[in-house]
Amino acid sequence: MSNRARATLIGLAAIVMWSMLGVFTGGSGAVPPFLLNALCFGLSGTVATIWLIARGRANVLRQPLKVWAVGTLGLFGYHALYFTALRTVPLVEAGLINYLWPLLIVLFSGLLPGERLRIHHLAGVVLGFSGAALLVTAGRSLALDGGYAFGYLAAFLAAVVWAGYSVVSRRFAGVPSEAVAGFCLATALLSLVCHAAFEQTVLPDGPFEWSMVLLLGAFPVGLAFFVWDHGVKHGDIQLIGTAAYATPVLSTLLLTLTGYGTLGWTTAIACALVTLGAVVAAWDALPFRRRAAGRRAVT
Repeated sequence: MSNRARATLIGLAAIVMWSMLGVFTGGSGAVPPFLLNALCFGLSGTVATIWLIARGRANVLRQPLKVWAVGTLGLFGYHALYFTALRTVPLVEAGLINYLWPLLIVLFSGLLPGERLRIHHLAGVVLGFSGAALLVTAGRSLALDGGYAFGYLAAFLAAVVWAGYSVVSRRFAGVPSEAVAGFCLATALLSLVCHAAFEQTVLPDGPFEWSMVLLLGAFPVGLAFFVWDHGVKHGDIQLIGTAAYATPVLSTLLLTLTGYGTLGWTTAIACALVTLGAVVAAWDALPFRRRAAGRRAVT
């Protein structure tokens, strides 16, 4: 397996972890968003930093200011904007607009050196977005209300920030992914400041809710950002971006299995669209396509 393919698989692991976000958040009780953010990023950043110190790798946190700016803006900026959208517009609209980020990753990736944006990449990401949109809206028509313009803008900017962070990270491919530990700590600190300014403190109630917070900090709001960083820096960023539309589908399936949701025909169609989109986006990497390319090269 090539290094690029291995990095792509590592990056795709983040999508699986993010699909757990709904289940773990649902079990974490009434903890307000910024406080939950501070707890989870604080946990993941602290554990990762201790691991770096134990391995004598703490020097990876000594990065140029621009690296810290991009990393912190990506993690904290995205969550702050998305939380703002969730507070000011209906959840369906906020979620749908926010899920423009995989599409934007694919579009922005065409600006990267060595990357070419092909028609099958665009077709794949459109199919993926269609599946996500069907799932988020549950097949119902959607009418945007001008009174929610500020919230819509926040949701869109959240998508732009995360897509921009993911693509710009590739320009810092030489920065080890372990440096994300520092970005997590900075995000935790800024989230704590926002919590103090905008929220009332509600801590997890009992061992179960605390365990859900620990799982959040370990996986979807922890390890996921490290493997995502590695994937977008060294893997097939266009395939990873398209495959990200599997997140709401996998999340819905997990919520159903754990009793938080129900399955329906929209989920089945959404699964088909997202899967088809990923196959189309990865068209050049499919085994039979590679064999055909190899035969052409020989002749």
